[in-house]
Order: sequence, then structure tokens, then C-alpha cells
Amino acid sequence: MSQTLDLPTIADVRAAASVLEGHAVRTPLIDSPVLDEMTGGHILLKAECLQRTGSFKFRGAFNAMHHAGEQGVKYGIVAASSGNHAQGVAEAARLKGYHATIIMPADAPRTKKERTMRSGAKVVEYDRHKEDREALLVELAKETGAYLIHPYETFHVIAGQGTCGLEMAEEAQMRRLSVDEVLVCAGGGGLLAGVALAMMEPYPQAHIRTVEPEGYDDQRLSHEIGERVRVNTTQPSICDAILTPMPGERSFAICQGKLAGGLTVGDDDILKAMAFAYHELKLVVEPGGIVTLAAIMAGKLDVQGKTVLATISGGNVDPALTARALAAA
Repeated sequence: MSQTLDLPTIADVRAAASVLEGHAVRTPLIDSPVLDEMTGGHILLKAECLQRTGSFKFRGAFNAMHHAGEQGVKYGIVAASSGNHAQGVAEAARLKGYHATIIMPADAPRTKKERTMRSGAKVVEYDRHKEDREALLVELAKETGAYLIHPYETFHVIAGQGTCGLEMAEEAQMRRLSVDEVLVCAGGGGLLAGVALAMMEPYPQAHIRTVEPEGYDDQRLSHEIGERVRVNTTQPSICDAILTPMPGERSFAICQGKLAGGLTVGDDDILKAMAFAYHELKLVVEPGGIVTLAAIMAGKLDVQGKTVLATISGGNVDPALTARALAAA
């Protein structure tokens, strides 16, 4: 890690909350008697699938856009994403009146591409298995002079994602809950770092854990050994939104030494959780956004008698995959 790397704090998260007021949705913290009976715990799900553009990514994108200044006005915005960050950036740019160009995998879900373009952004496709997304993004930013908004490395993106955790903490306090576990869907770690910043002060006793797809547990492995490690990104998984090769530098630095561990789930676990959310919670949730619920339902963590907060972080899923989940269930 660079010695000069600047890291957001809880003060930056609170500042982001002020920026987002009136723009982002304050999403509900949902509990389910059926889920509690199944698990023996008190499970509360932060439904970011109901956020603007269908995921928490709008929070970080809009907050970062607020800081784009003259560079954003003059040269526009560039970002790279498999879909949720793309939609968040595209919609934030539309609201701010900025031009946005998004680098997206050629095999990203069609609905995510369509919604990104619907907000007025230009989409540039690449082959995620043969091309380096980060290199393409940096090159495009240099060529155009545009303001680069990284999905999980940008300072103000992490602060913006932290507002999700801030709302979780505030509602838990309002309900006078003693929180035992906090589960966060993890890719590059922007949401993870933001939630950690927001939860550590009011709930220092809570165990914060990552949840990742099997084979893509770079967060778990990295935090276990104390340094960022890279995983093989050619393995099959239905969790397109959180298939990252390694943790972000800032997010890793923020969370280092502060996590209680990590959990992993397979595609079958995820499909079951998607079906449960559809039937019991009346929520449509994408695979990468529901890994936390999948871990709870699969018994990856003993939640008996515990109060658990978990992020349900995205609702952008192709209808065919939802149908597959319902058929599997």
C-alpha cells in the first residue's frame, strides 16, 4: 500500500449523506418472521435492490460526481463496470448534466447495458477474459481528460457507499438492537469498507464479515493473510456483479485487521436465496447482491439467537435467470 494513500473516515461518510439527501433512496431494513423461524436468528436485510438504479452503486457514483468539478463539466466522466456501477454513474451523470462513457464487459447482462444507455451514457465493450479492464479505463481517462470514477478505489465512492451502512446503524439504534453480525456482499470492497466505517463506531462488538462467490473469495483470503491476493477470474459463476480479481487498495487498508472473517456460497445456494426473496420477501435480487442471504440460508454461519444485519445489494437481473432460480427452487 502506498504510504500517501488517503482514506475516507466516518466524517466523509456523514458528508456524503448530506450530498445524497434528496437524491438517493433511504432503503428499508427488512425482517421476515419466516426467515427468523428458519434460522433461529433475527435477520435484517438492507434492501438496496430498491435503491435508485437498483443497487447501492448510485450512492458512491453520485457522491463522487459531486466532486468532479470543472473536469467533469469540461471532459465528462469515465468508469468501468459489469453493470451496477455503470448504471449508477450513468444516472448520476444524467442528473448532473455530465457526459459519461462506461467500459462494460461484452458478456454483461443485456438489461444492465440497456439501462446504462437509457440514462444517456456511451457504452464501450471489452472482453473480460482477454483484456485488462483497469488498463483500458486508465487509458481512456488519459486520452479524454475525463474524471475517472472507479467502482471501489475512488475515495468519494467509498464514502458514498458508506451511507448504506450509516442508515443500517441508525435504524438499528432506533430499534434499540444489539447487533452481533454484519454480512456484506463483497467484490472490490467499496461497500464493505463504507459499511465498516459506519458500523464500527456505534457497534464495535459486531462481527463484520464478507460474503463472496466460491472461487472468488479474494477478500477472505487477503484479510486472512494480511495482504492483497489475486484469484483466478475465469472460473464460472452467476455473480457477475462481484467477480473481482483482488480487493481494492483503499478498501483493504480501511478493513485490515477489523473483519471477523469471510464466507463463500455456490451457485445453487444463490439460486435458492433468489427464489426465497422472490416468494417470501417480494424482492427481485440479482445473484451477486444476494450472497449474504444465501450464506445465512445455507448455514454458513451460526446465527442462532443472534441479530444479523446483511446487505441485499442489487436488483438488476435478467428475467431468464430469475426464472432459473424459481425453477430450481
